[in-house]
Amino acid sequence: MTAITTKPLTPERWPDLVTVFGPNGAYGGCWCMHWRVPRSEFIVYPERKRKMKARFKKRVKTGPPPGLIAYADDGEPIGWVQVGPRADVPNWNGVRRLTAPVDDVDPDDLRAWGISCFVIRKEWRGKGVSSALLDGAIAWARSNDARLLEACPVEPAEWKKARVSLYHGVASIFIRAGFQEVARRRADRPLLRLDLAP
Repeated sequence: MTAITTKPLTPERWPDLVTVFGPNGAYGGCWCMHWRVPRSEFIVYPERKRKMKARFKKRVKTGPPPGLIAYADDGEPIGWVQVGPRADVPNWNGVRRLTAPVDDVDPDDLRAWGISCFVIRKEWRGKGVSSALLDGAIAWARSNDARLLEACPVEPAEWKKARVSLYHGVASIFIRAGFQEVARRRADRPLLRLDLAP
């Protein structure tokens, strides 16, 4: 089995992210801007895709790293997880979102972190990349003094959409990692939390 490592997305690793996202910019050309820009700006037409790519590249250049890239043991970039403070992905905090924080979490608290999406290259799906990215995300959050880490993955038994829509992650890998359910606003999407406090 391939050993999978994770590294933070820094400006010099931008080409590796482009490899993972492919020419279409991940799912629907979002370039991981879906949770960052107002919905009115997120219209997926070719010219908008180019703008989203440029905006995310600028976000990466500005720092801090907005997530991690997974690499196979030969150095090939194979996956991505967006992980960081909830404040960095303001649309993830909307009160009508399945991902909205519960009352004991201030979305502006820079120690309240979230995992908002995964991207796995097609040929690498089903090979443990998501679990490796999750392990890396937990370690990254701890090393950056996060006090909690949340996610709103799907439960595939309830999921009726295409497999590509599993970008939220699959609940079972989070449960195995020790996450606990704190809310459920739809049958197939639990809001899960891992307490990182010492």
